[in-house]
Amino acid sequence: MADWTLITGASDGLGAEFAKLAAKHGRNVVLTARSENRLEALAEDLRADGVDVVVIPADLNDLAEVDRLWSAATDGRRIDFLVNNAGLGRNGPFGTDGGAGWDMELSSIDVNVRALTRLMRLAIPHMTEAGSGRILNVASVAGFLPGPNMAVYHATKAFVLHLSEAVAHELRNTRVTVTALCPGATRTGFFGKADMNGVRLLKLAPPANAHDVAKIGWQAALGGRRVVVPGAMNTLSSLLPRVAPRGLVTALTGKIMSKN
Repeated sequence: MADWTLITGASDGLGAEFAKLAAKHGRNVVLTARSENRLEALAEDLRADGVDVVVIPADLNDLAEVDRLWSAATDGRRIDFLVNNAGLGRNGPFGTDGGAGWDMELSSIDVNVRALTRLMRLAIPHMTEAGSGRILNVASVAGFLPGPNMAVYHATKAFVLHLSEAVAHELRNTRVTVTALCPGATRTGFFGKADMNGVRLLKLAPPANAHDVAKIGWQAALGGRRVVVPGAMNTLSSLLPRVAPRGLVTALTGKIMSKN
């Protein structure tokens, strides 16, 4: 049975970059996202590297779709590398917007938390039975910081970070590893979808290149690292709650994530 890499949110941004890295390493790839047309276009490019590519469109808001994805992905294939990259977010006040942001916040929880957790639960016994495997969860430097104006997103990424670290510890005596990649702002389509255009964060420093961030995460997963934070400023941000009062950290984060 051939080994395969399953990548969620693979239609663009970090997901597409992870797929390209996998192909360059000679790995067969299962791509999933909601946009079948984008996935098929990417798959065609990847096949030029001589690897097999399977496209399985799925809406990770729906746990039944998550289970269907896993069943289809593992039909005759061994998934030995899972990249939980799919993620959603929303910029705006929590609970004081007349309910306008609820659908996106609920989707953020469903995709960032429920789908990721379910795929991990399915992948770990699959990998341990086979004797080895790697899970790369795309968290965020936001997971270290309470985030006014993006409260739900920051909370979901804190969940991803803590879950990844805890499960990595549980698996320490196996050959299955879990890595949390915690990037800062990265040039992807996320900002437009999250209504983040104009936030102070994007004015303070240019977002990182998606290929560079994906490469750091990929190498960290191959090396079995538990947490990786790309970039000096992001590393500093991740350490800030340890050295500054939490109230101050929260206020500063809220200011950075605001548009005015």
